[in-house]
Amino acid sequence: MRVLVIGDIHGGYKALIQCLERSNFDYENDQLISLGDICDGWNEVYECVEELIKIKNLIVIEGNHDSTFIEWMTRGKHPWHWLQGGHATLESYVKHAEKYRTMYIDHVMGGYESNLATFDIPDKHRDFFYNMKPYYVDKDNNLFVHGGFNRHFQITDSIYNGKDILMWDRDLWSSALSFHAMSKRSTDVKYPFKMKDDFNHVYIGHTTTLNWDTDLPMTAVNITNLDTGGGFKGKLTIMDLNTKEYWQSDNVNVLYKDQKGRN
Repeated sequence: MRVLVIGDIHGGYKALIQCLERSNFDYENDQLISLGDICDGWNEVYECVEELIKIKNLIVIEGNHDSTFIEWMTRGKHPWHWLQGGHATLESYVKHAEKYRTMYIDHVMGGYESNLATFDIPDKHRDFFYNMKPYYVDKDNNLFVHGGFNRHFQITDSIYNGKDILMWDRDLWSSALSFHAMSKRSTDVKYPFKMKDDFNHVYIGHTTTLNWDTDLPMTAVNITNLDTGGGFKGKLTIMDLNTKEYWQSDNVNVLYKDQKGRN
């Protein structure tokens, strides 16, 4: 069984299909680990979920944008930061609820409301989101997490590595980049990039590599960032965990020319 890991999808169904097809993904025998952020960006979140639940061996990490959608399913109101691509998520589900012509968004204290009702979300989609994992550690001690974690404490430490940290953290990646750059500049760097949990390798999303002017995966020490800008003007990336071979979609903003995504 091949194990593949995919970066932030952000409603880019066309990009998702391209990655699955180009990697010759086997829905019955391969395993897919999604690093989260299925929601918010392009307006085919519904279609993305429908495709992902076809995969027999699927693990999905909860991203911060997924958490926003889960909060809405729980409270019926999107929090204030929902507008960071959330309008496309609304469009996707409103379309399938046949409420598109009457779609509206109203600002209310602390968030936004729309005419999409929580009961419009199919049960299988609700289960998909509610069963997302905060992180996943495989049999080879590889960690898969959306944002990052406080490496000075164990991943299971709910105080220093609570769900919000796991979804939002960017310090792990910035520290790895700094350590990597320092190691390249000086041969005197002999101490390792320490983690309380001695993970073999860590796979993250959340912080787009477009910030470093590349739409390719980036690796610093033993951390690989697979958010190659699928929610913006970059590409969606899927990688074979064993061979490190990867496949990418076309630029997602080209696949969705009439939309803004998260730009």
